[in-house]
Amino acid sequence: MSRPPSQRIALLAFPGIRAFDVSVITEVWGTDRTDRGVPAFDLRRIAVDPTPVPMRGGLTLTPDRTLTWLTRLAPATDLIVVPGLDDHVTPAPEPVLAALRRAHARGVTIAALCGGAFTLAQAGLLDGRRAITHWNLVDLLRARHPLVTVEPDALFIEDDNIWTAAGTAAGIDLCLHLVRRTHGAETAATIARSMVTAPFRTGTQAQFIEHPTPRADRDADALASVRAYALQHLHEPLAVADLAARAEMSPRSFARHFTAATGTTPLRWLLDQRMAAAQKLLERTDLPMPDVASRAGFGSEVTMRQHFASRLATSPRAYRASFAQRPVTRTRPT
Repeated sequence: MSRPPSQRIALLAFPGIRAFDVSVITEVWGTDRTDRGVPAFDLRRIAVDPTPVPMRGGLTLTPDRTLTWLTRLAPATDLIVVPGLDDHVTPAPEPVLAALRRAHARGVTIAALCGGAFTLAQAGLLDGRRAITHWNLVDLLRARHPLVTVEPDALFIEDDNIWTAAGTAAGIDLCLHLVRRTHGAETAATIARSMVTAPFRTGTQAQFIEHPTPRADRDADALASVRAYALQHLHEPLAVADLAARAEMSPRSFARHFTAATGTTPLRWLLDQRMAAAQKLLERTDLPMPDVASRAGFGSEVTMRQHFASRLATSPRAYRASFAQRPVTRTRPT
């Protein structure tokens, strides 16, 4: 059987890009993990010409392809990633901006990490679209690019096949999410484990904005304990009032503290965990759909199907067909 072609990822390089973001992109797509079941990726460092690209700290990046390589990218599968910038108003070379516009017109997925949103805005790709950047740069992006609808809180968002991410760690979140949507949750989790990071984080960057509120250590410990309990009992009906009682808080106080700590509501967090559990079961086992729904805590296959449709724009059966590992093994009931 012939192997499917590798997904091609273009790391777009020009003077002023952040070395950290280059490292993140390289770690996610440029490390060979085929021995752990991760597909091979074809990561290329793309620049206007082969000249080494300077970065802060005396580092340089040597391109291995020029902008013409971007014409090879397939709209349905391939990806361009734009690193953030050391100086967030650094003008990108016009050939880079033109290449981004052409790629988007062809339907190629484009993602920008942190201040890379400014590069996409310079290209006009964010005009009339939603975008996010680091919370400390939101006002600057709005001021310099008033046609962009700047969202203040998201970790990452998508609009018309253009992805933008907040902050430094949110760039890792976005890269792993892009792996997850193309290759499945297990592949993203394998990469995350090797990076010693979470496969996905819930919430918004509002939890990181500088508006500290005093919170007792006991409350933080109680919330962590409740989250651990919930993960061990996802298959059971879990009401916010029950979780609040475990934390020895009123439901209103519990919801307030939980949102402050995680950036999302208890119900939204539970749904995220149940979706992740269902995806893992669909990828790793051949359990019947009602059993998957029950173990993930959805209660019924119908409810699980509704959430898959709204969150992933697919059905559980279609998800399994796309991402199930072979051979699939049946998990015995516990």
